[in-house]
Amino acid sequence: MAAPMIVPISDLRQDATNIVKRVTASREPIFITQRGRAAAVMVSMQTYEQTQQELEILRLLARGEKDIEAGVGVDMDAVFAEADRILGEIKS
Repeated sequence: MAAPMIVPISDLRQDATNIVKRVTASREPIFITQRGRAAAVMVSMQTYEQTQQELEILRLLARGEKDIEAGVGVDMDAVFAEADRILGEIKS
């Protein structure tokens, strides 16, 4: 595993264009530091969107587990259709 990219906020201010190009090309997060401490994380838009879609899948799974515990059922075909829709968005 490669070492994380760490950029002081002063470098970000001076060279934002190239840092954005780096995060977009590498698809790896860049950790922004301020006064030597982690302050923020920069990710590419593609990585951000993928993460949001994955979180939505996790939310649906958690909701499904709660429904099962409560004895509430959902038609399996509907579940698979929703999963296919979400996975189709991730691949796009």
